[in-house]
Amino acid sequence: VTDWRLALGTLLAVLLPVLITAWCSFQRSRRQLLIRDIFRKSKHDWHYTDLFGQPSYCCVCAQHILGGAFCGCCGLRACERCLNQADRRFLCKEIMTRGAGAAQGSMAHHWVRGNVPLCSCCAVCGQQCGTQPKLCDYRCAWCQYTVHDDCMVDCLKTEECTFGEFKDLIIPPYYLATINQMRKDKKSNYEKVIPYGRKHWMPIIVLANTRSGNNMGETLLGEFKMLLNPVQVFDLSKIAPSKALQLCTLLPCNAVRVLVCGGDGTVGWVLDAIDEMKIKGQERYIPQVAILPLGTGNDLSNTLGWGAGYAGEVPVEQILRNVMEADGVKLDRWKVQVTNKGYYNLRKPKVFTMNNYFSIGPDALMALNFHAHREKTPSLFSSRIINKAVYFFYGTKDCLVQECKDLNKKVELELDGEKIELPNLEGIIVLNIGYWGGGCRLWEGMGDEPYPLARHDDGLLEVVGVHGSFHCAQIQVKLANPVRLGQAHTVRLILKSSKMPMQVDGEPWAQGPCTVTITHKTHALMLYHSGEQTDDDASSLSE
Repeated sequence: VTDWRLALGTLLAVLLPVLITAWCSFQRSRRQLLIRDIFRKSKHDWHYTDLFGQPSYCCVCAQHILGGAFCGCCGLRACERCLNQADRRFLCKEIMTRGAGAAQGSMAHHWVRGNVPLCSCCAVCGQQCGTQPKLCDYRCAWCQYTVHDDCMVDCLKTEECTFGEFKDLIIPPYYLATINQMRKDKKSNYEKVIPYGRKHWMPIIVLANTRSGNNMGETLLGEFKMLLNPVQVFDLSKIAPSKALQLCTLLPCNAVRVLVCGGDGTVGWVLDAIDEMKIKGQERYIPQVAILPLGTGNDLSNTLGWGAGYAGEVPVEQILRNVMEADGVKLDRWKVQVTNKGYYNLRKPKVFTMNNYFSIGPDALMALNFHAHREKTPSLFSSRIINKAVYFFYGTKDCLVQECKDLNKKVELELDGEKIELPNLEGIIVLNIGYWGGGCRLWEGMGDEPYPLARHDDGLLEVVGVHGSFHCAQIQVKLANPVRLGQAHTVRLILKSSKMPMQVDGEPWAQGPCTVTITHKTHALMLYHSGEQTDDDASSLSE
């Protein structure tokens, strides 16, 4: 009997923890399935949150959230237990007004209780809000005004919302509702719709690439949705820019501004989509483009004064202010045509559009090696610092191997039809913008020699040569000058023999004997932010 009791006790001691663990795991899985189902069906933009992510209070039970969700559009927060109730009880920001509000051309505040931003002040009494350690005070999801519980009166709940500081950037829900109705009625006189005719209205469209550089795109999407109408914010991993930009056709001509959050490749993708709009006959809807640099190189962003990289150091509100204050400039875009050699070559020439630069030689080889490595293990390349470290590794390797030596014997170069005698070189770079290689002003070099200034809107290309990877590194730290080969409206490069690495705006490939012809294609309308410019930029812009 004693042995039987001992065996039973041992069995229970082993099985009980296993059963409890299995039951808890089942409940957790069931709860997660229910939460995912709520996320999928909800009109809110729910995301997971917990006590460690951002301390906050549940809008239903007013308790601290240990695990729950928050809405990326209106800022509503709820714990797991109250999530379903919060989803049914509280409305999210409407992207398009329904009912009488659309006809009136106005709408009331959308008040959300609790979790107001730190250091926010009450719109009624001017004192600081959100100072108490509990669910308290209100914030409007549109104008971002905050109000104390004690200052909230009935008239504020029905008061017309002014959309706050960014009213000139926001597309009001009642505007979209009116335009939608007019399209159904086959009317196109949008000028009568408020705020179409308002003088300073410059609606913004945000296009974010969540896969660029340091993977900040996901966070930025939520922050922009909080400040703007969610319909203005697009994730380029889910929708192509050509489709997103069709929103421009519902907005005033020549007034829309587009903020591209991504690297230079993402900017080129968006500019290609804008060129498609020109082909469709939508030229009067062409927007001006600003850049929030999330990529690795960000040379175009640097040239236009938006900085060499963004890591969250500037608040999203300040970014929107910068876009509002930016000046319009033109950017030359170039056609790069690569025609393979051979009498019986029936393949069509490769055609690229260039915004930044074209190169053949060591920097293209580094880009090609980097690209091949990233294709094999993309998960390793989620940080701008890691990306630059890999570039540094391949640059150091090329200093020793010198795979591109004697380039001058393999190529012929013509600038505006005139053949150029080449010195001993390993690389040739054709520049459209001032910056190259992640922040280096290549054409200027050390700045100790007289040279014609480089501009991005003069219809001229700057052509330079480099002696190798080590020479590139010296130019980066202003210890050497490039071999300036000249400026031209048309560049023709003939690769006579062997296979060489080439790149256009960071997109590399290995190319056999061919003829490369670079000619002017079109202009892009960009936005220049003077707040980030250097002395070199200021002198270049003033010329």
